[in-house]
Formats: sequence, structure tokens, C-alpha cells
Amino acid sequence: MTTNMTPLIKRILILSLLLLRFSADLFAQNPEKSAWFKDARFGMFIHWGLYSAAEGLWKGEPLRYMNNYAEWLRYRNRVSKEEYGTLAKRFDWSKIDPEQWVLLAKEAGMKYIIITTKHHDGVALWDTNVGNYSLPKLSGTNRDVIKDIAEACKKHGMKLGFYYSHWIDWEHPYGWNHQQELSGHVTDAQYNHYWQHKVIPQLRELMSNYGDIALIWFDMWIPYQKSIIKKEQLVQVVKLIRELQPNCLINSRLGLPTDAENVDFETLGDNQFGSNYIAHPWETPGTIAHSWGYNGQENEWKSTSQIFQSLISNVSLNGGFTLNIGPRADGTVPYESVSRLHDVGNWLSTYGTSIYGATGLDLKNNHFDWGYLTTKTEDNKTAVYAHVFNWPLDHKLRITGIKSIPVQVALLNGTSATSLKYDQNLSLIHIELPAKQPDHFVSEIKLTFDGPLILDKNTIPESTFGGFSLKSSNSLNAGLNIVRYNGKNPTHAILNGNTKINWELTIPEAGTYSLDLSAHNPNKENITFEVSVDNQQLKGNFAPTQKMVVEPNENNYTEEFVEMRIGKFKFDKPGKYMVSFSNQQQPFWFNWLWLDKVKN
Repeated sequence: MTTNMTPLIKRILILSLLLLRFSADLFAQNPEKSAWFKDARFGMFIHWGLYSAAEGLWKGEPLRYMNNYAEWLRYRNRVSKEEYGTLAKRFDWSKIDPEQWVLLAKEAGMKYIIITTKHHDGVALWDTNVGNYSLPKLSGTNRDVIKDIAEACKKHGMKLGFYYSHWIDWEHPYGWNHQQELSGHVTDAQYNHYWQHKVIPQLRELMSNYGDIALIWFDMWIPYQKSIIKKEQLVQVVKLIRELQPNCLINSRLGLPTDAENVDFETLGDNQFGSNYIAHPWETPGTIAHSWGYNGQENEWKSTSQIFQSLISNVSLNGGFTLNIGPRADGTVPYESVSRLHDVGNWLSTYGTSIYGATGLDLKNNHFDWGYLTTKTEDNKTAVYAHVFNWPLDHKLRITGIKSIPVQVALLNGTSATSLKYDQNLSLIHIELPAKQPDHFVSEIKLTFDGPLILDKNTIPESTFGGFSLKSSNSLNAGLNIVRYNGKNPTHAILNGNTKINWELTIPEAGTYSLDLSAHNPNKENITFEVSVDNQQLKGNFAPTQKMVVEPNENNYTEEFVEMRIGKFKFDKPGKYMVSFSNQQQPFWFNWLWLDKVKN
């Protein structure tokens, strides 16, 4: 590096280094290595082991403690190692054919498979040289399911990944199980014995004996500092994988901090889906029902539409979706899983170009009440796909956040494309739709642009109803105390006073717009507030509000949110505006502002 740099070049270099240091792309140790994963977007998880033969019951008793994850049966129902091992006799090896799992994944449009080589029960699915507690030895077969599925994946062009439970192991006397929070029997030295004599040798077998392994999926959902695992043990695992399988991706549930040296992609929580655009590779592991392993008492099957929502919403935020199936002990897959996967695969066979190799738009507020946007480069042009779940009643699709002017807008129906009329005001695009949507699940509108997109990243999305909902979750503010319903969907923000919330808003046409406020006032006196935009101010008083009954005769009450009309704003011309809300010092529970053009 030279030292005679100009001050400007120095500043640019320092800024670039800082961005590199703190960028979310720190996950990608080698972007080319993880490129296939970002292109694939959709994969199959397979939970299959001794627990599959128990089918969610032990001696007539269902799974305990409201977990209902069949693969946790041994721990939760306190089954002994010896009795648990007898489940291996229920496996019907004359019917078990892992190639059928691979073919099902291919029919579903999936691009990779992850199978549980060893789950928390400590049972290896392959004929490991480490101990005798493996599925082949327990069931008295010479079959190696991992070898079978590896060969089938190679035959059918499917990427193969392994799940391996490194943190928890209920079989090994020194492996971790949660009961040790009370017993405290395992010392660091004993746990390291488990690590060196089971984890490392088994990982070496998996990384050496089954050809190219595309990824390895670990399953620790807390930082290593809060567990018995030591950093040097995890680094040992990373070095082993990098040595034996240099192209194998490692997920973030390894337990180390998510940095470029050790982690290649981020895994969110189970059935936790994205809420904002993430630049680095990431995925959601999700279930097709409730349980991961096969549960004969299962009655919580997700619909095909839910699966589409999960997949497309994640791709719209630059993520992927790994969908789990739980085959039975004879290898068969429940019909509910098969039928849904066939529905998804049929759709992807027609519209998969909008998913594979696609990403999302880097918009702050890219959640639309009609569906999602994905984008990719096609023939030196930029394609944007609008995935419409909720066909607008007024047959007008409202897309917010793209300044570029499309050269074509088309409705896709199978292999045909029909041009659609549209209007564009600044970064608001209105597309005229036909009365009938072409697809039962998700209908596709394709917008084609000549070059890279110019985005209006912070503007509030226009609602299907034609107005704008200004919420704490789509504001420009960071650090607001946002309350979430059931821990998921953001509802309101608790303001402690003298807090100003700001939004960026694109007004499509001049005119008068009404403004409504929804909030809860927990105080005994009125709260004064002000909303301002473009040298206009609306002031008001919000009276105290009470509780409301959620369900009768249950003492089930919650805070009441009421709405009031504040007034009207006049916009002389279309354009970008900053809207601000502020209140005085008493606590105030802000829900939303609703801005809507007054109809003549």
C-alpha cells in the first residue's frame, strides 16, 4: 500500500474499511462459495431417526410439556437409552428408499436437502465407528441411509447438506442435556472428552465418506458463552470442515459470532421469517406441520398458501426457506406433505424464474398488503416480479418505492404474458389489473426495466385502500419501544414524552388529505400532540382511554386503542414530504396515522 494518498482518498479508504468491518456481508467468507445457496432459495429439511418410529407416543402417553416436537420424545418423556433403542426394530428396511425423498424434493422445486445425521438423541443414522448407538447397529441392518441419500442426490443433481447436533447429545454420558442445569454433573473436562471422542471423529466421518457436502447445519440457538462449549472447540470444528470440505457452507447455529471466518450463512429461529432486507445469505428453517419428526397425532398442517407466503416473503428480503418433512419409520412421507409439495412444485415449474437467483429490493418498507416484490437481472435488463396474494378489489395494483420507469408491465399466465396499462407518479406505480386473477395461489406481474433500478428506499408504501398507514415500525426512527403482538407483529410504540416520530412520504397527486390518529392514552388527563408536514401543523388533544374486554367472563382485558380525526393537510403538488408526530411529556401509546386523499 502506498503512503502518498490525498486526504480524500484516505477518507474513502477509511470509510470503505469501516463498511467492510460492520457490513452484514461479513457472513460471506467467500461470496462465490455461497452463490449457489443464494440462487437456490428453497430446500428440503428431513428429520428422520429413532423418534420417527415412536410417532409422538411413548407407551400410550403423548409428548410431555406442550412441546409436541416428536424428536424430543426421549428427553421429555424420560425414556431410557436402552428402551429408546428398541424403536429401531420398527424400521421396515424393505420399504425405506431415500431416493424417493430426493425425487420428492426435486418435484417440489427444491435445490438442496439437509438430513439429520445425528439429532439430540445421539443416534447416528450411518454406521459410525464411534460406539454402537447407531441406527444400522440397533436395527441389525447393513444399510447406510446417508450413503443412499448421498448417491441419490448426486444422481439427481441435488445439493446435499448434513444436520449434526454438536451441543446436545442424550446418548453420551458426557454430552449435554438440559437436565444438567439442575444436576450439574458434567465438567468441562468431561464434555471435552465427549467432544474429542464423538463429535470430532463423527464429523470427520461425515466430511470424508460421502462425497461433496454442500453445507453443514448445526443446531445451537444460544451463544457459546452461555453454554458448556468452549470457543476453541468450535474453532476446531471449523478448521476440520474447512480442511476436509473447503466448499462446505457452515450455518450460524454453530455458536460462534457470525463473522466471515467461521460462518457462511445465517439461520434464523425455527419458523422465524424475515422482517427486513438482509444483505448476507440467510434462511429460515420451517415445518410443514408443527412437529419436525413424524408425529402420528399431528393436526397442525400448514396450508399451501402459507408455504408460498413463507418462501416468497423471505426471497423478497434476500433470504431462503428450508422446509422440513418428517418421514415415517418405513420411509413413507405423509400425504399432507406430498400434496403440498406437489402444489408448490407445479407453481415453481411455471414461475420459478421469479424465485431462483432472485433477491429482494433494498427498501426500508418493502411490505405490501397485496404481496411481495422480487428482482433479478435477465438479458441485461432488470426484472421485478410482483407476487400478488391478495388481488385488489378495485383491480389496481399499487407498487411503492421504484423511481425507474418500466419499459413493460405484463401479467403472466402460464407461458403467456399480457401487457398491462399503468400510471407512474414519482416512485408510485399503479397497474391496471384484469378482474380475474390467473393463479389460485400467487399471481405474477412482471415489470421490466432497461437498467439498474433507482429506488426510493425510505418512502411509506401505499395501501391497497389508497391511503398511507404511518406506523412506528415503518418510521425513520431507530430505538423506539415497539410492542409486538404475540412477540411477532409490531403493533404500537410506547412514547415516554417529547418523542418525535418521522416518516418519509411520497404524495402522488395534489389535493386535500384527511389525517386520522389511533392511540391509547394511559394517563388521567388529555395528551396534547402535533403533526406537521411542509410548514403545516395540526394540533390536538387525546382524551384518556380505558381497557376493553377481549373475551367475556374471563377477566381478559387489554388497553383500548381509539381513533380520531385530526384534520386535513393540503398538498399543492406531488412530491416527497416529511411527516412528524410529537407529543408532550406524559406516556402515550402511539398506534398509527392514516393519511388519505379526500374524494371530491
